[in-house]
Amino acid sequence: MKAVKLKLIGLMLLTLITACSPLMSNFDQVSYQQVTSLKVDALSVMDEAVTDYTGHTADVKDLQLKVDKAIEYDKHRPHNEITNNMWALLNDPQKNLLGGFLVKWQHDGKCSAVYITEKKKQISFSFDQIAELESKKIKTVNN
Repeated sequence: MKAVKLKLIGLMLLTLITACSPLMSNFDQVSYQQVTSLKVDALSVMDEAVTDYTGHTADVKDLQLKVDKAIEYDKHRPHNEITNNMWALLNDPQKNLLGGFLVKWQHDGKCSAVYITEKKKQISFSFDQIAELESKKIKTVNN
């Protein structure tokens, strides 16, 4: 009987501890700065898509490297699954956001101004969603 009580108390403590753990990571200034900076960089590179992709391979590679670094940084933050999923959608080459735009530009050689304008709205909104989520996270004393 005593062993059952101890197990029950242990189970209750474990439940209490896990119930009190955060559901989302705290605000991170580095993450916020990365996403806002990358938004500006991405939109700037997208403006160049009216011209041939081959003249901008270094710009695209540099942008993709910066995005990959931001994703890697956020991937290792605890309780950050929502942000990680948002980054994955934004960067997925099979989707219709930044990753898909860059693949289309490379495949087609260049994009129309109308297409770029519409994609910039969608991609800008996606970056804003990641930034807004980060800015609404709990700020600790160090932030």
